[in-house]
Amino acid sequence: MPVKPHKAMVLAAGLGLRMRPLTDSVPKPLVRVAGRPLLDHVLDRLAEAGVTEAVVNVHYLPDQIIDHVASRRAPRVIISDERDQVLGTGGGVVKALPLLGHEPFFHVNSDTMWIEGVRHNLTRLADAFDPERMDILLLMAPTASSIGYSGQGDYSMLADGALRKRREHQVVPFVYAGAAIMSPAIFDGAPQGEFSLVRIFDKANEQDRLFGLRLDGVWMHVGTPEAVSAAEEALLESAA
Repeated sequence: MPVKPHKAMVLAAGLGLRMRPLTDSVPKPLVRVAGRPLLDHVLDRLAEAGVTEAVVNVHYLPDQIIDHVASRRAPRVIISDERDQVLGTGGGVVKALPLLGHEPFFHVNSDTMWIEGVRHNLTRLADAFDPERMDILLLMAPTASSIGYSGQGDYSMLADGALRKRREHQVVPFVYAGAAIMSPAIFDGAPQGEFSLVRIFDKANEQDRLFGLRLDGVWMHVGTPEAVSAAEEALLESAA
């Protein structure tokens, strides 16, 4: 049976160094793309997928984010405050686990954006997530058609969706699009303190429980000021 996550974790604690000078006085999740903060684009996607509660972690310029989401009701936002410590992408989730509960949850980067295809991608993730076979299901974007991305990819994907991590010097066709469904159980035994979420991805991969779903639409990697302009242009074209 497909899962229907009602909770989500949104990573919003990064320093946004590559987005400078836009992030000199504004946290990256509040950088505007097409007139709206990146964070609002993400929270809107989660609301469309039926999420009622989103845990948002904060570290850099935290009060701006806290004030921004204070009146949000769809989804309701709970703050995981990391202003006194740097926890990384993995440690941030571990700290938030008591707020996320025991069921699979959406996990979304606050700076990920995509143009939807025929069906909403988060709904597709929920329909495809099989807790009997999977601990993590990643939304994967084809590198060739993504906007603002020029890397070598993250994973290759088998016919059943199983992922295989890119080896050194290898080029693979898919990049992680910054949205996923995760089972809290995969964090059993995870360390406290700062560590990367890649460590958890690798654990699931080693156990053959890391899968991917190809994004339907176009992914936009909004990591630099130049990428903001590229994303805005793509959004305008898609709406024309």
